[in-house]
Amino acid sequence: MANEAYLSGINLDELMVNTKAATVYAAQENSLYLSGGIVPMVNVPAGSMKAQVPVMGAVTASVISSEASTGVDLDSKVMTDAQNHISLNLHAARSVVRDLGGVSTAEIGRILGNAVAKSVDTTVTSAMGSLTEQEITSGSLDLAEIFAAVATIRGAGEGGELFGIVSTDAYAALMGDVGGSAFAGGDFQTAAMRNGFFGKIAGVNCFVSSYLNNTQIAGTHNPKMAIFSGDAMRGAISGGVNVEVERRAAAVGFDVVASAAFGCATIDATRGVLIIDES
Repeated sequence: MANEAYLSGINLDELMVNTKAATVYAAQENSLYLSGGIVPMVNVPAGSMKAQVPVMGAVTASVISSEASTGVDLDSKVMTDAQNHISLNLHAARSVVRDLGGVSTAEIGRILGNAVAKSVDTTVTSAMGSLTEQEITSGSLDLAEIFAAVATIRGAGEGGELFGIVSTDAYAALMGDVGGSAFAGGDFQTAAMRNGFFGKIAGVNCFVSSYLNNTQIAGTHNPKMAIFSGDAMRGAISGGVNVEVERRAAAVGFDVVASAAFGCATIDATRGVLIIDES
């Protein structure tokens, strides 16, 4: 049993099971969005490259004080229906594990999972560029700017729960503005969310992300914070995070590929605000 220390075909099960478990765990734990708690996810059937997300228009309810005439039905309202298509892209990372060597399978999985998580999160961040832009007035993010953004969203008719993603460069200024006082906020189910969650401000569940920047949101000037409801954006995913292991004879080892078929788009820009600094 001299080959027990090698990642060879003799112990392929050990390679695949450990690597897959570590990859999926790392991806879910390090992504703010894969769980669907902040940006709702649409499950796309296998074989499809697009998700269709409808936006239903609002209708006015009728007020009935008395029956107009016997047997007359309530008037039917016709809802407008706009289709939004979200294209899926493969977010993948690959590594080659040779037979000879003591490479940790958990470490390989962690690195590949982190790569998929980063790719997914940057895709969601890019979609935030389509939200309603609102320029800050003081050059740094403060509570007043958050209050103004919430007022804009509520004024547009959004009454649901709001989420906020703060850039890392704006985080310090914001925390300084509130004097470092502890926020009272609800807990979330996944550890990844708790790691990024830092408080609730004006009813907005706030998270900090290093991906909210000019690189990920093209055409903007210093994005500071995105505030939106669950109906502002949608993510689309097919099959979750996958890991495949295949024998690669030329490398005397195995190909390990982690991937996720994922896409994200802004569905209703009026339900969110992107706070920017154009100074």
